[in-house]
Amino acid sequence: MTDVAFVALACGLIIGIGALGACIGVGIMAAKYIESSARQPELMNVLQTKVFLLLGLIDASFIIGVGIALWFATANPFAG
Repeated sequence: MTDVAFVALACGLIIGIGALGACIGVGIMAAKYIESSARQPELMNVLQTKVFLLLGLIDASFIIGVGIALWFATANPFAG
């Protein structure tokens, strides 16, 4: 395979594994939030703020990975 094929494969892996990790993280976090708010409804507002903050951080890490993958795909820094 050529170098371009390896870059395309790497970009696909970066985006795919990043999306998988972000989806699993958001799913676990949402499940724990629903479970904890069902146990103690008086803490729902405090927990909701923290959930949205963590949701932004989890999605930001995935979006940074997509940006790096797009950078590799458009301007290959490893090309000689």
